[in-house]
Amino acid sequence: MSLLLLVIITAPAAAEETSTRSVLQLSIEDVIGPATEDYITRAIESAPGEQAGLILIRMDTPGGLDSAMRGIIKSITSSPIPVVTYVAPTGSRAASAGTYILYASHIAAMAPGTNLGAATPVKLGGSGQPGDEKPASEQESDKPDPGKSASERKAINDAVAYIRGLAELRGRNAEWAEQAVRQAASLSAGEALEKNVIDLVARSNTDLLQQLDGRKLDVLDQEQVLNTRNMPVKTRNPDWRSRLLSVITNPNIAYILMLIGIYGLIFEFSNPGAIVPGTVGAIALLLGLYSLQLLPVNYAGMALIILGIALMIGEAYQPSFGILGIGGVIAFVFGSIILIDTTAPGYGINPGVIAAFALSSVLMFVVVVGLAMRSRRRPVVSGMEQLLGGTGKVITVDDHRATILIHSEHWQAVSDQPLQPGQRVRVTAAEGLTLTVEPLNESTH
Repeated sequence: MSLLLLVIITAPAAAEETSTRSVLQLSIEDVIGPATEDYITRAIESAPGEQAGLILIRMDTPGGLDSAMRGIIKSITSSPIPVVTYVAPTGSRAASAGTYILYASHIAAMAPGTNLGAATPVKLGGSGQPGDEKPASEQESDKPDPGKSASERKAINDAVAYIRGLAELRGRNAEWAEQAVRQAASLSAGEALEKNVIDLVARSNTDLLQQLDGRKLDVLDQEQVLNTRNMPVKTRNPDWRSRLLSVITNPNIAYILMLIGIYGLIFEFSNPGAIVPGTVGAIALLLGLYSLQLLPVNYAGMALIILGIALMIGEAYQPSFGILGIGGVIAFVFGSIILIDTTAPGYGINPGVIAAFALSSVLMFVVVVGLAMRSRRRPVVSGMEQLLGGTGKVITVDDHRATILIHSEHWQAVSDQPLQPGQRVRVTAAEGLTLTVEPLNESTH
């Protein structure tokens, strides 16, 4: 009777808990970067509090940054809720970093007409011709490949060990995973299912959830049985934070923000009190530096950019017949080209952006600043300083004081020598509103 009473009391609660659970659907639809990692990681962390029974990641990606990929995989492997990665819709792909994420997921699924693979570290792509690689079975990590440098072999072996570890964790085909890294091998959805690379092929979300219903999974060493047949799907799109991060971590945007910040501070220091250039420059520089610290930055490239700007400023302040200016432009361009230390798709700086900023920097520092500096060396044409050395005409004389006309203005003047009306005089000093003058040798009489 006690057992029966316990069942009667707990059954409604269990049914209610099951009915309130939902599928939390996320999406990866572009290059994998810091913004993608932030979006996926925060969603997985908040899933238990939202009563999610399953996390579904729909994926279509050409790959991305290794650091972001590893962050996402850590979140997946430590998630208490099963994670299903589904390459969809038809025509999508899970290339490079997407293949690793697919291998790390509790369930790997693909839609018909999709593909995965080509998981060779992207910085090593392009060395050698297609077909030059040996089969994975003939490649041994302890036999150096003469066609690759030590750093390339190290990166490949690390990637192979990583993806094989994920394959063993989920019981998937580790041999093909190694081929995907060493030979950039790819598979269609049907072939991937046949080779035990993925768990199932589904035409839609509904078909996927029906196939998953009743499946047993090992999640953090605990067996879970999926009940997904009628589970509602709750879609979570990137919030404002992830969208902002996606914008500012675009290498072109980060590059532009950094340069705007540098130029703004230079103008503020050149014109103290302008306020606007300094304020805008400081905000842009902080955003740019925050973006760059999330990206794989080559600090030699950063140093060359700063050196180039310094040399162009030097050309404006100390003309050197173009030597400093040309050197600055060269350093600036080369630093910009090597600034982002990766060849991952979507993470290079557009050459057009580099060319535009190089030309604008030349115009800004060599021409504009140069003209400003030359204007400083010109004689003063207004104010009290302009009166010194100027010549005027005596209008009236009263004892030792006189009234003179200079620059169409009447001024009180004193002199150690006698003055006469109509006489030409030169200003030698000024004190308050009184000028000290001396007569010229010639007179207007």
